[in-house]
Amino acid sequence: MASKDINNQSAEELNQHLLDLRKEQFNLRMQKGSGQLTQPHQLRRVRRDIARTKFVLGGKK
Repeated sequence: MASKDINNQSAEELNQHLLDLRKEQFNLRMQKGSGQLTQPHQLRRVRRDIARTKFVLGGKK
């Protein structure tokens, strides 16, 4: 998700988005562990989206 889109969301929406990203990260880690991960770049994308979301969320508090 682009930074512009994240900046326009409310704190509740950001918390829900963060929860979704963490679930996605968990699923990707499980796929990596079992050798089923076909797109390893997704781990990096999700990790950066989590950081971006947490950064914006911290600024809104």
